[in-house]
Amino acid sequence: MKQDYRQLLKPEIINTVSGLSLISRIVVDGYLTGLQKSRSVGSGMEFSQYRAYNPGDDLRLMDWKMLARSGRYYIKQSEIESQVTVKFVVDASASMKFKEKEDLSKREFARVLVASLAYLAQNQGDSVGLFAINDNNILSVYPKASKKQYNRLLLELLKITSSGKWPEKLLNATKMASRGAKELIFIITDMYEVESEISTFIKNTKTTRNEVVVLQIMGSAEMDFDFKGDVTFEDLESGLKVKVDTKHAKEQYVTLMDKRISEIKEFLLSNQIDYHVIRMDAPIGETLQVFLKERKKLR
Repeated sequence: MKQDYRQLLKPEIINTVSGLSLISRIVVDGYLTGLQKSRSVGSGMEFSQYRAYNPGDDLRLMDWKMLARSGRYYIKQSEIESQVTVKFVVDASASMKFKEKEDLSKREFARVLVASLAYLAQNQGDSVGLFAINDNNILSVYPKASKKQYNRLLLELLKITSSGKWPEKLLNATKMASRGAKELIFIITDMYEVESEISTFIKNTKTTRNEVVVLQIMGSAEMDFDFKGDVTFEDLESGLKVKVDTKHAKEQYVTLMDKRISEIKEFLLSNQIDYHVIRMDAPIGETLQVFLKERKKLR
């Protein structure tokens, strides 16, 4: 019986290397199985050539008929299988401590998202790297292509804590984007900024040689304003608290939220940056499709 990864989205499972690894495998394997069954994977997943098997390759890609004919081990290689550098930039500010209904924080959801995308990238033979940013610290894991690198990435994901704010000025932002190599940069954030510090950083990471994708993580309660009665809201970065009559505030809130998302989308698209709102209650497989689409652009 196929396991539903949603049953595993619990802090006590997510916050361990083995749990995070298990969830990412279930997410990716389930998604790829669905693609194979639907036969709607597109030209990027069509097998066009073979390469020699390397230790650590997914055995499901092994061509057993070729082994029987030649006595050698070969992997089916897709048209888009050429190594790409994939970097994940995670917002580690205090607002990422926001918890959804099932007691799952944005930080924990980001861990699952990055682990799943990195697992898919590693299976493609890509180099993966990780950066986590707030005004107290910057975590850096520079890209490499190996199973050990993926395990290290999981370990570093678990070390990310949410505190402070996004830096007003990030002096080494340009170091996170290579000016020469083909690379795919995923920026995982809730886009809560005081001025335009996150937007400016994202804009500065875009070059003519890379693809930049912003994944804005949002809880269903944030999107739908699913609250009842009088509720006291706290800004997790400033500590400011305000009491709100949710019944009367909902319409205005939803209108302002839609406006904010539209403004972000317009700004990013005008700078050739892909943008997606990722609801914490939506299937993660949809984000894997974004990865395959963006990766194909770098062929």
